[in-house]
Amino acid sequence: MIVEYIRYRIDHAKAEEFEAAYARAAVPLSAAPQCVDYELSRCVDEPECYVLRICWTSAEDHSQSFRSGEHFPTFFAEIKPYVQQIEEMRHYERTPVRGAGSSVPTMYDWAGGTEALENLTKVFYDKVLKDELLIPLFEHMPPDHPTWVAAWLSEVFRGPDRYSRERGGYHHMVRQHLGKAITEPQRRRWVTLLMDAADEVGLPADPEFRAAFASYIEWGTRIALANSQPGAAPPLEAPMPHWGWGVAPPYIPSK
Repeated sequence: MIVEYIRYRIDHAKAEEFEAAYARAAVPLSAAPQCVDYELSRCVDEPECYVLRICWTSAEDHSQSFRSGEHFPTFFAEIKPYVQQIEEMRHYERTPVRGAGSSVPTMYDWAGGTEALENLTKVFYDKVLKDELLIPLFEHMPPDHPTWVAAWLSEVFRGPDRYSRERGGYHHMVRQHLGKAITEPQRRRWVTLLMDAADEVGLPADPEFRAAFASYIEWGTRIALANSQPGAAPPLEAPMPHWGWGVAPPYIPSK
């Protein structure tokens, strides 16, 4: 993925017209398969300055595929009057230096931290060991298995990195599923029991948390299902997943 930044200087009298033109141009832009996302921002200190950020699947996809594609003519027709006002137009590569600030809590903190997640996995695996569909997968699990699953969830939800430091991170987790031949009914029962346990231990029930939590559980169990099948050869060195709020973080009223 590549990030394009376009910096405009627009006369104050044309600002409303400029923003309206880009709102129209956004329709073909968002329809283009080469476009990941976009955002137009206006400078507070110098209101005549705008920055358009567009994430493209690649620089080549932007400069060749998009510009020669069906969506470009409509897009360009809207922004053409403002091309002469462009002061900078460049592609940038993302670096590993990025993260989130503390204005929005992590899912780990919102859930209640390590203690809450350990309580979740303890209650959950008690249910698992009584479930006839799942017990064949877990009847020989070591006593500390629930603790390590809680450590995994803690790290995924942007808490302490204990699982990576002491267990081996993603590499170790993937290996736990190889050759297990998990079935879809087993995966679904795993999800159902975990959600029941979340209710039982009082994990936050707000729609934002539960939607994000369920999103990760669906993703994680489907990855585990695929990796467990005969002949599966998943990449063992993939990065540790980190889950956030997605499009719906919790609303915290300003004080």
